Amino acid sequence: MSLYEEPVQFNLGVLRSEITLKLHTVHASRIWRGRPEAEGSPRIIGLHRYITITNLMKHGSELDDPFSDWWMVRIERKIEETRQQLQSLREQIQHVLDSVPPALSLGENLNVQPVELPLYVGSPLGFAAIHLLMDYDTLVRKLLLAHHIAVIKRSTLEFMLSEASHAMRSLFGMAHYYRYSGVNRGDCKTQNAAWLAAVKKYGMPPPGVITGEVRSNFAPQLRTSRAARAEGMIDKAGDEGIGDVAGVLGEACGIDSVRGGD
Repeated sequence: MSLYEEPVQFNLGVLRSEITLKLHTVHASRIWRGRPEAEGSPRIIGLHRYITITNLMKHGSELDDPFSDWWMVRIERKIEETRQQLQSLREQIQHVLDSVPPALSLGENLNVQPVELPLYVGSPLGFAAIHLLMDYDTLVRKLLLAHHIAVIKRSTLEFMLSEASHAMRSLFGMAHYYRYSGVNRGDCKTQNAAWLAAVKKYGMPPPGVITGEVRSNFAPQLRTSRAARAEGMIDKAGDEGIGDVAGVLGEACGIDSVRGGD
């Protein structure tokens, strides 16, 4: 046996990358931390807690929970909505800064001692919000600079800061309502008591979500085909493609149309 024919044991672990986040404004650090509940003031969760929730959401999706998939779809849409809101505000303030006479040279408005946070994020939806926080931090720096050089009023500064922070916290507040249902698509197929209880508590997911045809772009690999194979559903479908599995699962769950609907 040659050297290249000898069996080799590969005991590979999971991939890890050291990632840190640098924040330059107090406003961004508050978005990260959130606000604890106090007398007369409700708790506001921060990005740190949001990341924990999206990690759980991803894990629920990995367990073939259509409710977790439904949540991931909605959170992804909310992320895009928040991104557009921040972009609109950033374009407004950049237009103001661009109107400053060229004789006044403006450099980057950076903190001399920024906060550096180590990140341990287990879901792409968590990282998507990290990108939003960086955009928010940049926006705040531009707003503070614009007010400092007297091109926007205090009222404009406070209004735009409020709009930006509300957009971020609205995303976190939405994620705060996520709960793992404890059921999977197999429960939908059998229409068992656990599934019926979950539907009563959380509402019926859209047909496309139940079949797995409508999922977040950041959802983990769907386990429906593997679960279907174990239960003999693939034989009925006649193919292992997700479209056929979805059709069988949709039929089992009482869904007339598995195309469309999100």
